[in-house]
Amino acid sequence: MTVRPPASRPPWQLRLRRFGYVAPRRGGDVRERLVPPYPEPGTRLWTVLGVRPGPARLLARSLGWLGPLLVALVAGLTRFHNLRSPNAVIFDETYYAKDAWALWKYGYEAKWPDDINGRIIQGYDHVADAPTFVVHPPVGKWVIGVGEQLFGLTPFGWRFMVALLGTLSVLMLCRIGRRLFRSTFLGCVAGGLMAVDGMHFVMSRTSLLDLVLMFFVLAAFGCVLVDRDKARARLAAALPETDEGVARPDAGVGGTLRLGWRPWRIAAGVFLGLAAATKWNGAVYLAAFGLLIVVWDVGSRRLAGAQRPWRAMLRRDAPWAFLATVPVAIAVYLASWSGWFANSGTYSETQGWQHSGYYRHWAETEGGYSSDGFLAGLLNPLRSLWHYEEEVWKFNTTLHSPHTYQSNPWSWLVQGRPVSYFYESPAAGHDGCPTDTAGKCAREVLALGTPVLWWAACFALAYLLFRWFFRRDWRAGAILCGVAAGLLPWFKWQDRTIFDFYTVVFVPFLCLAVAMMIGAIVGPRDTSERRRVAGIVGAGTLILLIVWNFIYFFPIYTGQAIPLDAWRNRMWFDTWI
Repeated sequence: MTVRPPASRPPWQLRLRRFGYVAPRRGGDVRERLVPPYPEPGTRLWTVLGVRPGPARLLARSLGWLGPLLVALVAGLTRFHNLRSPNAVIFDETYYAKDAWALWKYGYEAKWPDDINGRIIQGYDHVADAPTFVVHPPVGKWVIGVGEQLFGLTPFGWRFMVALLGTLSVLMLCRIGRRLFRSTFLGCVAGGLMAVDGMHFVMSRTSLLDLVLMFFVLAAFGCVLVDRDKARARLAAALPETDEGVARPDAGVGGTLRLGWRPWRIAAGVFLGLAAATKWNGAVYLAAFGLLIVVWDVGSRRLAGAQRPWRAMLRRDAPWAFLATVPVAIAVYLASWSGWFANSGTYSETQGWQHSGYYRHWAETEGGYSSDGFLAGLLNPLRSLWHYEEEVWKFNTTLHSPHTYQSNPWSWLVQGRPVSYFYESPAAGHDGCPTDTAGKCAREVLALGTPVLWWAACFALAYLLFRWFFRRDWRAGAILCGVAAGLLPWFKWQDRTIFDFYTVVFVPFLCLAVAMMIGAIVGPRDTSERRRVAGIVGAGTLILLIVWNFIYFFPIYTGQAIPLDAWRNRMWFDTWI
């Protein structure tokens, strides 16, 4: 069966096509449906600029990397510019920057003296080896500590690696978007949107764990996306062809073909393990992406011709998918505690265990387990870690201490209650406040997502729900899965002390959603010129508004001193203060 020509389609299909609707394909070459090809890049732009045909083709083909690299360069310049400002320990840097320094020194987090932040800014970096109780796994702090080892215990040092991962995540999102949409333009739009998102920008310049978590989650998503293409390509290559060279579905290939070694799934397992070893909510993405893998495998085998695709998936794909992700993620998580395991400390009759991590010897002390024998030497550290994790779980699920900037997840997508990381009111002529300012200035670092982008993302998510539910668009489903895994679990703990900046983990998926909506606004290439021009103008206007909005709020993203009136003008809602 072939696709009906445009003239025979119902009028509603013709109308929806102007907004990106494409009728589902039937028949044709199954290979192109399994792995849609990338459109051949056009050379019109380069020829208009006077470039000869040969170099123009080379430039057009290289845009798949040049475009993302250019977007990442812009993101990096803005994120690293004056990174040491504010020259202070801001918000939760008071935990993670100091924990990272101790972790690299002793292998476990240690207790710092009270009121030490000011002395650290003056150059103090000594910490005793007394262990302290911490409520997050160590990977994010290991990462932050790399910058501190390179540049010292300074604001630039503890922010360096976070800024680097923030920049690399923009590059990664450009490439992921390009693969997802088969469009270099939309991939660069997605990465560019994240480059000018205030939440991602502020978190890239602050030494907190959530940006590190976001990086590993995005990397895992990229890996499962590449694995999807690779697996479908193997199915496509094995399908039989007609006399005209067109691949057709085959029940034997779709139902029984073994897809062999799948290293990208193992890489996804590694990144998901690193995500969970940064913050526990990273483990939610292990389940979410596992669901994506299952659904994608079923869809691939059905398209290849399997008569019972679910059974084929369960027999041929599911066991290996589980082994490539879950045990790998667990192994990576345990390996992240290697410093805690390795530092067993020393024991004395008078003081007990010293110079070891918190709860490191709980099993043979409070736990009451025997310390004799080889097996006890292996099991007791694991028992102690299990007890540590139980205590951390109790803390994280029962934290109800009121906080000025806590918020409810219902308000996150509209940025109802952003978190202020830093604020001071310098007088005229001090700390960057202009001398001609009447009164004081305001310096603030506000973790606020670019409002126009986030509000547009709300409409984009509604559009993706339509695409997924009515059109079964797998791209919409994948993006919605990424948002849901980062947002929905927090509704279970609405009474807990939680914050708006947790949303940074799914910012990449919001940007992909807006990029997909922009693609629909632009419209298909073969639509009318009038519709195309209107779509380009509309999409361009939205993008320019988002960029302008980011520039407008830039001073309160970076802690620049601005007159109080200018600061008040940027407080659009009372809940932002």
